[in-house]
Amino acid sequence: QVQLVESGGGSVQAGGSLKLSCVVSGVIFNLCGMGWYRQPPGKERDWVSTINRYGTTTYADSVKGRFTISRDNVKNTLYLQMNSLKIEDTAVYYCKISCPENYWGRGTQVTVSS
Repeated sequence: QVQLVESGGGSVQAGGSLKLSCVVSGVIFNLCGMGWYRQPPGKERDWVSTINRYGTTTYADSVKGRFTISRDNVKNTLYLQMNSLKIEDTAVYYCKISCPENYWGRGTQVTVSS
């Protein structure tokens, strides 16, 4: 059974930082591509960042230069370091794994206030 469990969300003031984690089980982690998505209140879920099995990363323009995606293939964990947070970063953040089937976590709330 594939499981993805996100953590690290919370409330932070604008300009602050958070680091999200996503622990994965039930798949051969190092063979999978992974990504982070987010869903702001009342809006659709959007792509944030992706890291493939080789470690190549891509970012949405809205987070480029502020967020860093990484993975630890020993700990089966995906990370998202979020710096210089903005109010518009407020959302539920989800991790996704593609192996090649897609699996999603349940999400973790990030709230950025002024």
